[in-house]
Amino acid sequence: MALTMGDLGKERESSLADGYLYRFGQFALDSRKRTVSRADSPISLTPKAFDVLLFLAQNPNRLVTKEELLQAVWGDTFVEEGNLTQYIYHLRKALGDNPEDARLIVTIARKGYQFTADVTVAKAANTAIQAAVQVSTAESSPADTQPALRSPVDEAVPKAPKNWRKVAVVGASAAFLAVVCFATWRHFGGMTPPRSQKIMLAVLPFENLTGDPNKEYLADGLTEETISHLGRLNPEQLGVIARTSVMGYKHKDERLDQIGRDLSVQYVLENSLRESGTHLRLTAQLIQVKDQTHLWSQDYDYLAKDILNVQDEVAKAVAHEIRVRLTSQQQAELARPRPVNPDAFDAYLQGYYFFERNTDKDTDMSAKYFERATQLDPSYALAWVGLSRARKWQAAIGLIPKEEGYRVAREAVERALALNPNLAAAHTQMGRIRQQVDFDWAGADASFQRAVEAEPGSPESVRSAASSAALLGRFDEALQLARRAVDLDPLNADSWASLAEIEYFMGQLDKAAADFKKALELNPDVVAAHMVLSQIYVMQGRPQNALPEIERVHYDPVRAFLYAIAYHALGREKESDTALKELIAKYETIYPYQIAEIYAFRNQTDEAFEWLDRAYAKRDDGLIATKVEPLLKSLHSDPRFAALLKKLNLPN
Repeated sequence: MALTMGDLGKERESSLADGYLYRFGQFALDSRKRTVSRADSPISLTPKAFDVLLFLAQNPNRLVTKEELLQAVWGDTFVEEGNLTQYIYHLRKALGDNPEDARLIVTIARKGYQFTADVTVAKAANTAIQAAVQVSTAESSPADTQPALRSPVDEAVPKAPKNWRKVAVVGASAAFLAVVCFATWRHFGGMTPPRSQKIMLAVLPFENLTGDPNKEYLADGLTEETISHLGRLNPEQLGVIARTSVMGYKHKDERLDQIGRDLSVQYVLENSLRESGTHLRLTAQLIQVKDQTHLWSQDYDYLAKDILNVQDEVAKAVAHEIRVRLTSQQQAELARPRPVNPDAFDAYLQGYYFFERNTDKDTDMSAKYFERATQLDPSYALAWVGLSRARKWQAAIGLIPKEEGYRVAREAVERALALNPNLAAAHTQMGRIRQQVDFDWAGADASFQRAVEAEPGSPESVRSAASSAALLGRFDEALQLARRAVDLDPLNADSWASLAEIEYFMGQLDKAAADFKKALELNPDVVAAHMVLSQIYVMQGRPQNALPEIERVHYDPVRAFLYAIAYHALGREKESDTALKELIAKYETIYPYQIAEIYAFRNQTDEAFEWLDRAYAKRDDGLIATKVEPLLKSLHSDPRFAALLKKLNLPN
């Protein structure tokens, strides 16, 4: 009588050799005889490959983690994850699995595998599977028959002080990143992509397997650093998906083929982080999406005392090995040692982690960590950029005095550029300050373009350059850059919102609405999307549709601004006046530009120019959109508008 999987209970888990016959499709697997057949034709497998298949058949239609599978098949013997991936690959070939969709054994990114077959189970009989052959030991791989060499992580070592463990974790990462870039580039370097098409790679979020949730900041920081390093190798040949798009998979058990479709990539790099005593283990695996083939894998184990030597050796190896597609200048740059104070690097990663959380409290915390990183290592250019970003943001939204905040932000980014004139993030930040604080459009535009030249694969730099071009009226260039940012970061709501805003400035309202909706599908909390979408509905003559969008905006001043516009379009003037008065009473020193926009939309020209003058006196960064903002269109024929553009150094 056939049994269900649930009937096996704990007996199934007690041993791989459980004496059952498993049938799935045309296949039969006899766990007692250790045979596999397909339509009565024998299939030859190595012993360990058979054990892997048996465990998957015992656990169909659920996620089987790599750790679970390694423990079930190899027990306490240490085996590299790469060996497991190779067994999966050979099983797929043996079972005739379709490489295009990995029909039977599906890879779940970073986690493990799912056996998708419907399995029926019966007691194995002596006559079962007459034509099957015994698993051949002659075909065993070294991992089947030889004791595995135990990693240094698994050896007993004297415990070092806790601060040494921190140095091990943080300091080794620089070496790991260099090695990963080298090995990945070694694989991709000789490839010739299809005409007019890049090779596209996604670096999946580092999986924190340290057992310490407080190490999440380190895992996230390593993800960002790996993407940045790989993205700079040769952007014309190798495109690397940006951080925001891959971080959505951090806590998801997503099929690898689905990730490939979502991100339009041919390859993914899986990564994990482990820690044991004074040792750190970083693991990377390169996988081809179309057939889920494991192409390359490496574990890196470090001791704290070896970190500085490891960094030097890795730099030399990179300079020697990477040569096919890199210029001599790029090779020299990769070979140049990059010593970094481990504690400073740790503080920088903490600052980055809190800055990305995007709350007032977290931004203040990030500024303190960035400041600490610069104190620990004054030569750390990226930490100075982080400090500049945090302080400028705090000044812009009124959390710290504006003049003081902007001064610190400017001095910090100038320090970063002095330390590293080729740092794209520093040029992008300098562009923001020149644009939003100085109203130096030409200088800002030059900074953004320099950032894109330094790091063409950075969606943040590309988005900033797109916005700059749009604000200066170069819409064709802006659209091209904005679409490029979407390609680099396809699941980033900000990339879609940036494209939509440019379309809004151009008057392409239908396209802008569609792209803002795409942004909201990816992140329902994108304030700019709800904000501008409500304005689009007003301009399309559908002000009633704007009201639900305004209700989804959680910031009181922005909501008051939008209600004043929508109610005026609906002919509800008292309610429009009430919203405008609320905005003036509570926020006149912070949002004078938005108040001017309301008056301009209501055709109250004198009041609009009065508030634009106030905005100029306050150096309101909203003024950067003066030339292209549709709400100010009623002012364009007034001579005072041309005078304002001249005062702002904007071309008329």
